[in-house]
Amino acid sequence: MPIYEYETVPSKKGEKVKHYEIRQSMSDEPLTHHPETGEKLKKVFTAFAVGGGSSSSASASSSGGGCCGGSCGCHHN
Repeated sequence: MPIYEYETVPSKKGEKVKHYEIRQSMSDEPLTHHPETGEKLKKVFTAFAVGGGSSSSASASSSGGGCCGGSCGCHHN
């Protein structure tokens, strides 16, 4: 299953955005809330290229926050 990048939607001015990588099926609807914390999320689209047997991807830097323990398929960035 692919891993998709999500970020939190701040509920207050000045609140830091957290980034998450969450494993989902390609047929799953995008998440609107984190499955364990309930934080409001939006899907972040990153560009990637695959060719010649290798791949590279653009990724966002980590910006804090803990997550999951792995039960939701989430990998904190």
